Amino acid sequence: FFSSRRRHTRFKCDWSSDVCSSDLIKGAALAGGAQGRHLITVATEHKAVLDTMRHLAQQGYPVTVIRPERNGLLSPEKFANALRPDTALASVMLVNNETGVIQDIAALGALCRERGVLFHVDAAQATGKVTIDLANLPVDLMSLTAHKTYGPKGIGALYVRQALQSRVACQMHGGGHEHGLRSGTLATHQIAGMGEAFRIAGEEMADEIPRMRALRDRLWQALRAIPGVTLNGDSERRVANTLNISIAGCLLDLSALSDVAISSASACTSGHASHVLAAMGCDPHATVMRISVGRFTSDSDIDYAVNYFRDCMNACLARQAV
Repeated sequence: FFSSRRRHTRFKCDWSSDVCSSDLIKGAALAGGAQGRHLITVATEHKAVLDTMRHLAQQGYPVTVIRPERNGLLSPEKFANALRPDTALASVMLVNNETGVIQDIAALGALCRERGVLFHVDAAQATGKVTIDLANLPVDLMSLTAHKTYGPKGIGALYVRQALQSRVACQMHGGGHEHGLRSGTLATHQIAGMGEAFRIAGEEMADEIPRMRALRDRLWQALRAIPGVTLNGDSERRVANTLNISIAGCLLDLSALSDVAISSASACTSGHASHVLAAMGCDPHATVMRISVGRFTSDSDIDYAVNYFRDCMNACLARQAV
C-alpha cells in the first residue's frame, strides 16, 4: 500500500505521527524563506496539525483554516481560492481520524505543485486502508504511524521529497543524522516492527478492505433503521472500516456502555466536543458514536453490536419519555 522511488527520501522518527506532523509543519514554515510565510490547513485536521498552526500563528505566521463541506470533504475550488502568492505550506490529512472521510489528495496536491507550495499530508489513518503511491501522488511531506496499522506504539515515519529537503528546517539538533533533518539514535526494534506491520498490511489489503467494508455496511444498514440516526461524513469517499453516526433526541451516556468499545471522538479530544463535527455543521446536541471494525472483527461481533446498540437506544428513549 506504500511505495516510492529512490528520488524520494524517507526518514524515521521514534515518536508517533502527532510529533512527526508538528515537526514537519514547523520545519517547513521556518524554512519558508522567499516563498512566504502563509500557511493553510483544514478545520477538521488532527489536533497535532491545528495546534501547531495555532502556535505558528502566535509567532506571526498568517494561517488560513478552511471549513470543509457538510460531508467533510474539502472543495478543491475553495482550496485553490485560499492559496496566495506568499503561501509556503498547506496541510491536509488523507483520512480523517473521526469520520473516515478520504480527501482528494491528488487534486489538492496538484494545485500546490502548480503554485510551488509545499504540500503536507497526515496519513496516519490511511495506511492499510488506502493505496499510498508516493511515486505518483503530488505530495512533498507525509506523516505516518505504526499503531494504526497493528504495529508497535511510539514509532512513526516522516517522508520528505528529496528535491525539497532544503525547504524543511531541522527541529532536533545534535549529530546531523538523516541528512541533517533529524538528529538522534533511532529505536531499531520499533522501526522493524513498523516495517513488518506495513508489509503485512500491504499483503492483506486486497482481502481485508472488502471484508471490513461488508461488516461496516452490515452494521450501518441495521443502525440507519433506528429513528434519529444519521451518518456523519460522505457516504462514498470514506475508508472501509469507519462509521461516525449522530443520534438525535437520545442523550446516550457512552461511558456506561460496558459491552462494546466505541468513542464519541478521537483520543486526542477526549473530554471535549468534536471539533471535526462542529466544523462540518453537525448537530451539537446529538449523541455521537464513532465505530470501527478491524482485522479481528467477525460477523457475530456485528450482530451483537447491533442488538446492543438498539437495546441501549431504546432504553435511553424510554427514560427520556417518562
